[in-house]
Amino acid sequence: MPNPETPSVREAAEIDPALARYSRQILFAPFGEHSQRCLRHAHVTLVGCGALGSVSANALVRAGVGHLRLIDRDFIELDNLQRQVLYDEHDIAENLPKAEAAARKLRRINSSVEIEPHVADVNPGNVESLCRDADLILDGTDNFETRFLVNDVAVKSGTPWVYGACIGSEGLVMPILPRQTPCLRCIWEDAPPPGMSPTCDTAGVLAPIVNIVASLQVTEAFKILAGKLEELHRELVTIDAWAGTFRSLNMQAAYDSGDCPCCKQGRYEFLCGQRASASTSLCGRNAVQVLPPAGRGAVSFRELAERLRMLGPRHNEYLLRFRVDACEVTLFPDGRAIIKGTADTAVARTLYAKYIGA
Repeated sequence: MPNPETPSVREAAEIDPALARYSRQILFAPFGEHSQRCLRHAHVTLVGCGALGSVSANALVRAGVGHLRLIDRDFIELDNLQRQVLYDEHDIAENLPKAEAAARKLRRINSSVEIEPHVADVNPGNVESLCRDADLILDGTDNFETRFLVNDVAVKSGTPWVYGACIGSEGLVMPILPRQTPCLRCIWEDAPPPGMSPTCDTAGVLAPIVNIVASLQVTEAFKILAGKLEELHRELVTIDAWAGTFRSLNMQAAYDSGDCPCCKQGRYEFLCGQRASASTSLCGRNAVQVLPPAGRGAVSFRELAERLRMLGPRHNEYLLRFRVDACEVTLFPDGRAIIKGTADTAVARTLYAKYIGA
């Protein structure tokens, strides 16, 4: 028998017409109208719009988050569509970067949410401005260096964030409240050496684990944004979707008795640029990202396309693309390039210098 104190769907909608589309969410008692209003005024920065990021963004926008800042450095490829839920073949044909394609889809899903896309590489020079005013940072990245950078800015600013990762059929989720719970470097002080951890190339990734991890991340984000910190699951959750197993590991001792270089010593080594790289191999892509020299201005695609006309470049307002031998070069307006067809950073940097400029 229904609880007489529980509002009906109609009553939930009548509370505020602007909240009518969220009536089923409001009817979930641990969430309720107060949480919905908190969510409506929340500002979330999502770093990465790939597998985890696209699922998280979709859930946040459908749930009614007020402002969502999307940051991604990459463009869409055919093998993304297996697990990156916001994209389709039309986006590939349009040569759209992920952040822009995601923003277009999300605006059609919920026009009341303010969507702010940034086609950019998150680095020590821009991460603080990209995360400024955020009530929460959500992890949609695919590499330790960017996660450690996000961890630095979150701890420094006191901004909560939710870590998530997946590979193969396995995933990890952990909410982080700076100086209350363990930060990422409390648990992993350094990234594993190259070749010591599995990647998309070696282990692949199943779409279901992406959806599970991202959904758990967003659930913890709801609790933080609604101020329900007492209900936060303050443990590292590990999931194996193929085996059907979930485990929770209490990592609090890593903060309480540890001497973390970030949250205990106040050394923001990734944010200060001490641990940043100028070129990065991209997970599962046989590709390298190359950053432009410091202080370089915006690229004129028209001028560069004319100079490279023998290579048959194609461009729109978002990117310019051309092929050199076995490599495909995709250049963004900020001078950043993704060079596909090699995992050798030296080869990628040589191609960049030869065709784009040293």
